[in-house]
Amino acid sequence: MATVLHGRRRGTMRATPEAQVPMPEQPDLRQVTILSKTDWARIQQQLNRKQIEEERQRKLKQERDDRKNKSKEVVQHWGNTIAGQRQRKLEARRLREEKEEAERVQVDLGEAKYQAQQRKEAIDKAKTQQYYQTDRVKGFHSALMLTEVLKEREAQLELKRLKEAASHGKDKAWLDQAQREYEEAIQQDQVRAAERIINAKDNQGFLKAQIRDHHQTAEHVRTEDQVEGEELQKLALANKLEKERLEIIRRDEKEQLMQENRRQIQERIALRKLQENQEDEEDEECRVFAAAKRKMMKLRAEKEKQLHNEKQQTLEAIREKLGAQLKQKLDDEDVRILEAVREAEEKRAKEEAEKDAKMSKVIREQAEHRNMQMREGEQKKKEERRQELETIRIRQAADEIFRRNEEEKRTRRFDEARGLARFHLDQSDTRKTKEEIEKEQALALDAANVQLLNLEEQQFQEYASKVIEHCDKGGRNTYPLRKAAAPGHGGGQGPVFNGKGGIRPSYMVMDKTGKQMPHYQRSSTDETKANIHDVQTKKRMGFVW
Repeated sequence: MATVLHGRRRGTMRATPEAQVPMPEQPDLRQVTILSKTDWARIQQQLNRKQIEEERQRKLKQERDDRKNKSKEVVQHWGNTIAGQRQRKLEARRLREEKEEAERVQVDLGEAKYQAQQRKEAIDKAKTQQYYQTDRVKGFHSALMLTEVLKEREAQLELKRLKEAASHGKDKAWLDQAQREYEEAIQQDQVRAAERIINAKDNQGFLKAQIRDHHQTAEHVRTEDQVEGEELQKLALANKLEKERLEIIRRDEKEQLMQENRRQIQERIALRKLQENQEDEEDEECRVFAAAKRKMMKLRAEKEKQLHNEKQQTLEAIREKLGAQLKQKLDDEDVRILEAVREAEEKRAKEEAEKDAKMSKVIREQAEHRNMQMREGEQKKKEERRQELETIRIRQAADEIFRRNEEEKRTRRFDEARGLARFHLDQSDTRKTKEEIEKEQALALDAANVQLLNLEEQQFQEYASKVIEHCDKGGRNTYPLRKAAAPGHGGGQGPVFNGKGGIRPSYMVMDKTGKQMPHYQRSSTDETKANIHDVQTKKRMGFVW
């Protein structure tokens, strides 16, 4: 295979048009070089020597890494090496620690179950003791104790009857002593009963005092709410008056500012008129001064002309006199006189020329000064006009800024009022939502309380039925237990309110005794309703039941 190269054979390529832009259609055979496959491979190897060397080094490194990894894979499974023995020891240690950890977990689980059982027993015991401390259970236990006391009393009466039957007519003194002891026991029972009555009255007085405290607290809270409402109304009224006062102050300030602006504009107009009058007066003074100056110049010229004429006359007289004298003197004296006359004439002409130059300079300086004053006056008027326009522009900008600030204040007050109204609406909605949520929570709480009271009633009835059944089997009087186990919480003697969780309230008379109303109803009640009040109904009126 041969490779064809376009270019020169040896040396450098000539800069010919054919070399710069070759024609592929008709190549120049004299400039074609044919390379063999070996030369072409050698040239390519020389050109790509760095890439070939890098590829060779990479392959050598890859082979070394593969041999190293293969050696590690082979060696790591050998058991007769130090690394293998260390690995087996570590594995045995890991298994032993895992086994010990599993045993500790089992021990912890057993301890946790034991602790949970102990906590459960303690909680059940605490719940039982707490349940026994409730008023209704304590009342039921009191009835149970009364049942036991009645049973003991019946046994004692039976024993007494048997003793009396056995010892009838034998030991009178012993019988008297037993009678005294019996009477003392009865007195002690009466004393205990009186103490219970006193304690009940004390409890009743405490409940009344608590009710009065609750009423007083509610009245105090209502009074505080009323006072707070009045204070809020006063604050709202004061805030409204303060806003009105601030609005009046702002309106007065605005009017004062408007009056001040008008006054300043009028003062500016008056000042402008005064300046114009002053300028007119100054122009009039300048015109008068110029006229007086011209008149003075004219008078001076006339005066100088008159003086010149007088001098001429004097000179003529001197000349005539000198001429007369010259006729009498010698010729040399005539020359000297002529020279003196010539010098006098030159001196006089020089003085007149200096006077004319000085007068022209004064007139020119006066004209320049007048022109400069006029230019300065015009420049001053332009500057004052510019300053006046600048002041008007600044005042207009200040008025625009003031108007924009007032508009922003009005917008901000409107936004604040709208935000306050929105806040009040949101607050009202939040209050309503909060009240509804509180009402729902209260209803949910009442429902939960009713459910809890029903559950407590069910538990109490199960417990009471078991105790009553046990007492019936023991032959005891269960009337106190059945009375204490009657449905309804509260311990009152009124009807049971099923809608209030089965509460049995108490009704007290409206007098100083505060006793409960009777819970019985006789035939006299129907007779009273029929004969006195002429009421033909079977419904209870809420006083007796």
